[in-house]
Amino acid sequence: MRGMITSAHTGQEDDVDTKSNPTSQFSVFSSQFKKSERIVSQKLIEELFGGSQSHSLAAFPLRAVYMQRERQEGQEPVEVLVSVSKKRFHHAVDRNRVKRQIREAYRLQKQILIERTEPGQTIAIAFIWLTNQHFPTAEVSTKVRQLLERIAKRIEHQDV
Repeated sequence: MRGMITSAHTGQEDDVDTKSNPTSQFSVFSSQFKKSERIVSQKLIEELFGGSQSHSLAAFPLRAVYMQRERQEGQEPVEVLVSVSKKRFHHAVDRNRVKRQIREAYRLQKQILIERTEPGQTIAIAFIWLTNQHFPTAEVSTKVRQLLERIAKRIEHQDV
């Protein structure tokens, strides 16, 4: 399959073989952050933060609270909640920017956790922002990766 891709930097079109080039425009859709991956259930949120089954890890400026549980039919292997407190950032613009950075970092690296999740299990994760300062997207992405790898490692050791 062949397609035309326009370069964002030069504005020139390039003829690309999409079968041999895995970074083509068609492979972008494999790592979407779907609505079904978000935690919206108040019951699950209370269980995540109040339950004895949850665990917490920190990689400043983020803290991850996670919990492993049985997967229901139609449920995603990993579900995520992103929280940025009004106490940390008074303006919604700032809170939304940080949440966008965290969601994007998770979206790009979620395979780390999905590959290591047992077929009948699901993992609920809440990412909590701990500071009132902005950080570069690359640094946020690094911290999210560290947290996901640590969670994956802990889950693997629990199953053994």
